Amino acid sequence: MPVYKAPTRDARFLINEVLRIQDYAALPGFEGATPDMVDAVVEEAGKFCSEVLAPINLAGDQAGCTRHADGSVTVPAVYKPAFAQFREAGWSTLSVAEEFGGQGLPHVLGMLLEEFMSSANQAFSMYPGLTAGAISAILAKGSPEQKAKYVPKMVTCEWLGTMNLTEPQCGTDLGLIRTRAVPQADGSYAITGTKIFISSGEHDLAENIIHLVLAKLPDAPDSTKGISLFIVPKVLVNEDGSLGARNAVSCGSIEHKMGIHGNATCVMNYDGATSYLVGEANKGLAAMFIMMNGARLGVGIQGLAQAEAAYQNAVKYAGERRQGRALTGAADPAEKADTLFVHPDVRRMLMDAKAFTEGMRSLCLWGALQVDLSHKAAIEEERQQADDLISLLTPVIKGYGTDKGYDVATNMQQVFGGHGYIEEWGMSQFVRDARIAMIYEGTNGVQAMDLVGRKLAQNGGRAVQAFFAIVDAQCAAAKAKPELSSLAAAVEAANGDLKAATMWFMANGMTNPNQVGAGAHHYMHIMGIVALGAQWLRMGEVALVALASNASDKAFYEAKLATARYFGERFCPDAAALRRKIEAGSEAIMALPPEAFATA
Repeated sequence: MPVYKAPTRDARFLINEVLRIQDYAALPGFEGATPDMVDAVVEEAGKFCSEVLAPINLAGDQAGCTRHADGSVTVPAVYKPAFAQFREAGWSTLSVAEEFGGQGLPHVLGMLLEEFMSSANQAFSMYPGLTAGAISAILAKGSPEQKAKYVPKMVTCEWLGTMNLTEPQCGTDLGLIRTRAVPQADGSYAITGTKIFISSGEHDLAENIIHLVLAKLPDAPDSTKGISLFIVPKVLVNEDGSLGARNAVSCGSIEHKMGIHGNATCVMNYDGATSYLVGEANKGLAAMFIMMNGARLGVGIQGLAQAEAAYQNAVKYAGERRQGRALTGAADPAEKADTLFVHPDVRRMLMDAKAFTEGMRSLCLWGALQVDLSHKAAIEEERQQADDLISLLTPVIKGYGTDKGYDVATNMQQVFGGHGYIEEWGMSQFVRDARIAMIYEGTNGVQAMDLVGRKLAQNGGRAVQAFFAIVDAQCAAAKAKPELSSLAAAVEAANGDLKAATMWFMANGMTNPNQVGAGAHHYMHIMGIVALGAQWLRMGEVALVALASNASDKAFYEAKLATARYFGERFCPDAAALRRKIEAGSEAIMALPPEAFATA
């Protein structure tokens, strides 16, 4: 039986000591985020996820979702009481504005809850997770009436939400969608079309589902500039807020997937369904991007989450499994064999996992703070820079975070040897669940192109220049500290490779865009290495201060410094190799004609 215990100690370290969100007490939503309050939220969230959600993860995977003859879908039975506890505890209200029934706390705490929930039970966490994204889109672009009508019950998860983009003939290229919305006399619209791969599209966890659907009006331009966004309730909502008639939306089938079996991934049929325009006509994609950007950060968290869950199980197994002897001689002569911890190759995999998960957790929470500051910072320049940074790093958090998260999950499965390939040990679920995160909400290839094709050049490169400057300043400060000087030099060198790759794109991409496309994936990974390196510098500096002040948890801070050193030695050098791949250009990648790829 797999295990999971939320990493609350690390979370408290990051929020209270590294990010120091108590220093932002003057900003809206932060006033109540004292260290004591943060500790209480972190510990209770960890307890709920560890004790309620994690124990049903394997059972939910094995049971899956069931579509019935009438089109209804039931989720795994074990989810029902857990969801009731989730709602009753008010976890869905954590970071939502108080005027809509939320607690108004910083997004940092909401992001941490996402991690804990995804580690404990990714399929379960998607039901409220998608709802949070739908809420953000309605709050950003919806009318006051729409906000009042739908948001409060979505905040409490009495009603859940979805996002409907993909169709059988198109995914990323949304200009190809065929779903149509026809205006009606009463101001509503009748939507007709089919959407596929709709997570949480139909289920029995809530009495209503609020679908956000992309569709085209009859006279809309035949491109992405002709897409509108609509609210389509599963059950129509009366003027007094009560539920009315069933809408003309149904689940045609559920997908039989590699993983996330406990989440219903549906083909959704809209047969003249009553819908309501969100925001302006033909500007729905911008509205949906608000939801998508939040979802991409959430998916990045899923990469971290599955890596963390798999890592915890691998650590436990490595401490229990005895196999062979240490290369330097028997570590435990009283036993017939030593534990797996004596083997350097096992240590390599475990240290890779530890360096990634702790660095990625820091990056995600720092990113969540930028989201908060982009809305709430007192000075416009600070809001602008925070928005620039999180916009730049969103594809990195999603793309690099899930690429590496999957790598970690498979390596942790490897630690188990043959047992990792057997379902009852639960490691295959972490691998299967992690795999989808590289695909949905824009494949990682799309994330890489978003980074190099859009984000680098925005506002004359303002965001990436700010990022370079922040990393340079951190490296300069850390070089003066002997314990961090080697890491600082390694991160500085990686940042130099990132700068050089950026300049190479500028010099070569304009004449041949394939040069950018061929190197986009590698560039995203260099930026991921540099971003995590910057976080390890931050964590290392805090650890040094704590040790100098004789902090009680000495072993915790010493482990931070040891892992920081490992990151510098084992992750940062990859940046130079990735840069060389970028500078090789696109010629070899694009040389073969399509027919040359056939093998038979």
